[in-house]
This record gives sequence, structure tokens and C-alpha cells, in this order.
Amino acid sequence: MRFTDKTVVITGGNRGIGFAMAERFANEGAKLIVASVEEQVHEAAETLRQAGAEAHGVICDVTNAEQVRELYATATERFGGVDISIQNAGIITIAKVEDLQEREWDATMAVNTKGVFLCCQEAIRRMRKQGRGGSLINTASGQARDGFIYTPHYAASKFGVVGLTQSLAKEVALDGITVNAICPGIIRTKMWDYNDRVWGKMLGDYGPGELMESWVQNIPMKRAGEGKDVAGLVAFLASEDAAYITGQTINVDGGLIMS
Repeated sequence: MRFTDKTVVITGGNRGIGFAMAERFANEGAKLIVASVEEQVHEAAETLRQAGAEAHGVICDVTNAEQVRELYATATERFGGVDISIQNAGIITIAKVEDLQEREWDATMAVNTKGVFLCCQEAIRRMRKQGRGGSLINTASGQARDGFIYTPHYAASKFGVVGLTQSLAKEVALDGITVNAICPGIIRTKMWDYNDRVWGKMLGDYGPGELMESWVQNIPMKRAGEGKDVAGLVAFLASEDAAYITGQTINVDGGLIMS
């Protein structure tokens, strides 16, 4: 129960990796604010409550500064502040460079990079005012290590998360706030269902699931990850055991990328 009396904010927390994180923190005693642009966030929060957690769902567009302020204000009003903030909301599209629309570039950068910044900014404001330190964890991607074909906008947005993480870590270190990033690899989520389907059509005549399984063969552990694999790393980085770790970007991918 490492997170008893701690308040955790998780964006993109209603499904996939984000919900796995929420479950892990709930199991260790945290109070949870789960945020998403999707209405399903309320169902996710109810599921957590039924399992015994204190949890509240908030509709929030992380690209909107006012909605982000309201998100963290809700954490303060309901649970007395924010101790851990996980910037997990993200989107992806896949297209050949000549077909990639400017609006796709802008939307991807807005959610994946600007959204991380806005949430970190507001979390830091509140953590500094609280005076008890805190932990920020930003979801990057394997594509923050190695950009892949047909996703230059996504790769750029995730490389940006790494730079943002390092810069903020240096700025807030003396406030007792750590800032780290994670790079999930191939994780079984709805996003990877989309990746498998679209990349599969563009890279060859792959049926559903076939491209993903072929890529899994390049993973030393020979399996795709699950949300709980990522949640375990995040819980560690948010804990006192990681109090001397900041500005780092850590892969969680079964050894697919080693750096």
C-alpha cells in the first residue's frame, strides 16, 4: 500500500495502459482522478469504486488549458491536492508522408506533446504550492527512441515528450519533484489493434493480428506487453523507491529496443 493518502491524476485513464495504471494505484491505496475526452471515463471510475477505490472521472481535453486547470482543481477539491501526475493521453494516425494531413500533424502534436506540457505545468504549480514534492510520469513511446515508417508526426511528438521531461526534471528537482518518461513498446491495446490493421495493409498483405505477431518475434521475450507490465514500472517511478531517479526515459518493451 505504497500510495495510501496519495492522490494520482491519470490522463487517458479510462482504458488500455491508462486504466491498467489506475488499477495498480488503486490496489496500492491511492485516490484516483481518471481523465479522458471520452464519456467512458465515468464508467472507468465507477469500476474502480466498485473495487473499493476512491476514484473520480473527469472529462478533459488535455489540449485545452482551461480544462486542464479544472482537472487539477478537481483533484485538489476532492482529495486535497495532487501527489502523482501521469500524462498518458495520446493519439496516433498512420499515413504516407504525401498523404499526411496538416490537421493530423497538428492534432497529434497537440495531444501528445502540448497536452503533456499543459498537465505537467498545472501539476507543478500545485505541487510547488503544496510544498511536499511529487512525481510526474510522461508516456512517450518506443517511437521516442526509433521513429517508424508512416508516422513522422507521432515520432516527433514522442521525441518531444523526452525533451520536455528532461527540461522539467532539471527545473523542479530542488522542489522535490521528479519527472520521468516511459517508452512502451508493443502493448496489447486498442491503439495497437489500429496499428496492426493499418500498418498491416500498408506494409503487406497481413490479416488481422498477423503483423503484430510477426513483430513480436523480434522481441527477445517473444510476447507483446500487457497494460500491467507498464503499470508496474509507473508505480515504481511514482514510489519512494525511485526518489533519486529523475529526468530518465525508460523502455518497457520486452527488450525490443535496448538503450
